[in-house]
Amino acid sequence: MVPEFANEPLTDFSNPVQRQAMDFALRQVKGEFSREWPLVIGGQRVTTQAWIDSHNPCQKTQVVGRTAKAGQPEADRALEAAWAAFTDWSQWQPAERARVLFKAAALLRRQKHVFSATMVYEAGKTWPEADADTAEAIDFLEYYAREAMRMALPQALQRLAGEDNELMYLPLGVGIIIPPWNFPLAITLGMTAAAIVTGNTAILKPASLTPIIAARAVELLTDAGAPPGVVNFLPGSGSQIGDFLVAHPRTRFISFTGSREVGTHIYGLAAQVLPGQRWLKRVVAEMGGKDAIIVDDTADLSAAAEGIAVSAYGFQGQKCSAASRAIVLDGVYQDVLGMVASRAEALRQGPAEDPATQIAAVIDESQFNKILSYVDVGKQEGRLVVGGEPDGTDGWYIQPTLVADVPEDGRLAQEEIFGPVLSFIRARDYSHALSIANNTEYGLTGGVYSRDRRRLEQARAEFQVGNLYFNRKITGAMVGAQPFGGFNMSGTDSKAGGPDYLQLFLQAKVTVERF
Repeated sequence: MVPEFANEPLTDFSNPVQRQAMDFALRQVKGEFSREWPLVIGGQRVTTQAWIDSHNPCQKTQVVGRTAKAGQPEADRALEAAWAAFTDWSQWQPAERARVLFKAAALLRRQKHVFSATMVYEAGKTWPEADADTAEAIDFLEYYAREAMRMALPQALQRLAGEDNELMYLPLGVGIIIPPWNFPLAITLGMTAAAIVTGNTAILKPASLTPIIAARAVELLTDAGAPPGVVNFLPGSGSQIGDFLVAHPRTRFISFTGSREVGTHIYGLAAQVLPGQRWLKRVVAEMGGKDAIIVDDTADLSAAAEGIAVSAYGFQGQKCSAASRAIVLDGVYQDVLGMVASRAEALRQGPAEDPATQIAAVIDESQFNKILSYVDVGKQEGRLVVGGEPDGTDGWYIQPTLVADVPEDGRLAQEEIFGPVLSFIRARDYSHALSIANNTEYGLTGGVYSRDRRRLEQARAEFQVGNLYFNRKITGAMVGAQPFGGFNMSGTDSKAGGPDYLQLFLQAKVTVERF
């Protein structure tokens, strides 16, 4: 009997035992910086003539590991291996495949600090952010295993006299998993686990900025009993192997999380039907947001300021769910602005490996320069209140930044920045605030701080986002309780961690027998 799903508890690092365990894991991971990780194709470790070096954002000259870099010949080989493995894996009973995920969750739970420490160095995640990423990865494994077993049960259909009707779910085939760098364990494992527990096989092309944690994830699934070829590990560039795999006629589905630009490119490429292709490719895409928190004149302003600051600056604002816009009613605008500014100024910035650090470095030089260009835009469009100062000497550090009096249709209010830059926008009244919030091509997360029940219900009906939060932060959706995915250019609203997610990796077959 499988126990009911429960979310993995977060680590209390004030506990000396846990703090010591994390310190030990950091030393262990640091001792493996020279390790080289090969490709994994059909269970075989494959090296190439090219390598991808992964760097520590907080100490930019420090290499945390390297992975082999695949080209098109390796991509072709991975497709062959995945299809070869599909024949047997698709015939496993759902409960048997689920046991692989349960075993992976148990193994990850035992070595969670090693995985978290890897993200501290490779992604610049602070201790709590890395720990939450690992806990979410465990949640995805546990939840999707249970969901696969649930979906294997007989499905309720209308009974007809003299006929027996059956609906069953079948796997699609071979899919390409393209995860992001910002949740390099949770989203990577979640996307991969959903694909394979439903009987598909997969080629995992990790983000080039965080391939080491993805390599550890593949090693974890192998140790848990995933047969050779079920998950193939294929680091490489998007232009060289990403497009090749997405366009290939033998690819059945693509699961992607990342930017709008790349997501729409994949969506268009996958829509093209090539000679020999026997299906319309299924695309599951989550593509970011321009998320807003509304604060009205009835709200608990201190709670609102805290929720805005946490949502805007957690993991340096590098979350698709991060608060990028604070839309505040005129009567309380200055009060909320001052409280958020004070919180932003008080954040302790430093290396992610330091347990006292609350905000670390952004992921790489490209993102560093992009964010600074938006700080310059903010100085032109609004009024810089806090931060905006860079320090790229040792790592890619940018101070938590707050820009006030941003016009609702300005670039800072419309374009995804993906960094620690928060825009404050003044609203005349509550209806105007909702109008501003919806005035974007994205629709991922949003929040409202208000004590007015009628206003909350108006937002429930009118705020056009996939995940809406009242009187709390807008980041940190919990698997099983808060299925996650957005509207419009935020993606296909796939609702990861929810009861309908696995259907995206399955096709339904109905059989009717007359007696």
